[in-house]
Amino acid sequence: MSEPTPGPGTVRTARLDLVPLAVAHAGEMAEVLADPALHAFIGGAPLSPPELRARYERLTAGSPDPAVTWHNWVVRLRAEDRLTGTVQATVTDGGRTAEVAWVVGTAWQGRGIAREAAGGLVGLLAARGVRTVVAHVHPHHAASAAVARAAGLAPTDRTEDGEVRWELRTASPDAPPDGLGSPAPG
Repeated sequence: MSEPTPGPGTVRTARLDLVPLAVAHAGEMAEVLADPALHAFIGGAPLSPPELRARYERLTAGSPDPAVTWHNWVVRLRAEDRLTGTVQATVTDGGRTAEVAWVVGTAWQGRGIAREAAGGLVGLLAARGVRTVVAHVHPHHAASAAVARAAGLAPTDRTEDGEVRWELRTASPDAPPDGLGSPAPG
């Protein structure tokens, strides 16, 4: 796992830039996320560019709940100067807990991009004082379970909405959290 590089909301890993989500990303991301196979475990269907634009407008506006902060990034593969997926963190509990998720377009799967992006995100969260990182993984989604494991999370015996809850405890309960500071877009 690479060390995240501090910057204006961008997380840099060995091969990737996690760039704060913007509405302008919707067109390219609609292509990245167009394969219906991406929805096999999460449900739904690919969104059209206008639908994805509307979703990104909601995400970049931020959570309507002041106790919840949304942080969303697009994943740019620097060597190809191309968006390949997304990562996100929903931060709650006064900055102590973050629920994370990732998705990488079918064309870029199997190259370690999700593993590197999720690792960079979890590293950022831990460095910023998040104490518990949570992900929910479908019990038959071996690739996503491998990403969670590589990012340091471990499966628990809990299931929520049919998905296994994975967790990572990052710091002692006495360490003061600082969350992610001011919210990144989305």
